[in-house]
Amino acid sequence: MAGSVSAIWNCDPRDMARSLDKCLGESLEKFGRAKVFFRADDIAAPSQNFSRLMGLFRDNKTPLCLAVVPAWMSHTRWEALGKIAGDDASLWCWHQHGWRHRNHEATGKKQEFGPSRTREAVARDLALGRDRLESVLGNQFYPFFTPPWNRCGSHTLAVLEDMGYSGVSRSKGALPTSDTLPDLFVNVDLHTRREKDGGKDFQAFFHEFSQALETGCCGVMIHHQLMNETAFDFLEVLLQALGTEKKLDLIAFNAFE
Repeated sequence: MAGSVSAIWNCDPRDMARSLDKCLGESLEKFGRAKVFFRADDIAAPSQNFSRLMGLFRDNKTPLCLAVVPAWMSHTRWEALGKIAGDDASLWCWHQHGWRHRNHEATGKKQEFGPSRTREAVARDLALGRDRLESVLGNQFYPFFTPPWNRCGSHTLAVLEDMGYSGVSRSKGALPTSDTLPDLFVNVDLHTRREKDGGKDFQAFFHEFSQALETGCCGVMIHHQLMNETAFDFLEVLLQALGTEKKLDLIAFNAFE
């Protein structure tokens, strides 16, 4: 994944930890219970950052939804990822992240499964991706779909339903919507933040996080390729803090009712 580390991760992690305590304290007073899930995108290749990410979730016994790009996956890579993941398969929800993570829109925002594509083309690529993941991941594959760039068209939603997928995960407010296919949207972005001013983004992040908690379902998007030391330090603090809150249920896609 191309990109650079967001300005927010140049901040002092101790300031972020203090702000997190304040954010949780204020937010927890406003709701009864909330569900929280973490979704890591662009999964396919082993790396130092991937190993560190998995270690944090494993050590904190926190589930993680892993969006795997099928065309990037091979049996060799899967074997390496499996060794990193370890023996506790119940923590991981390996699911489909597009097919090739390739933009097909000539204008507008990037989409792999956007409105310019025919239903037939969408169905073909969805099937190719699913077949690849079922072949490589076996029973570790869960039929859930995260579209690249968090967007997809109406054909995609209809085909996913026809193919028996359990749901889709996009950005909050993504259109079009489906009347029948669950959309477990992400409403907190840890790493693909666009503010150039780390201080302003710092404030924006905690406002975003607070609002997400108050809805009753907080979905946190991770891009481990864009994490630096501060980002890992904060994620560790975040997982520890959330794991001790009795009002929060930390779950993955395959545990939603």
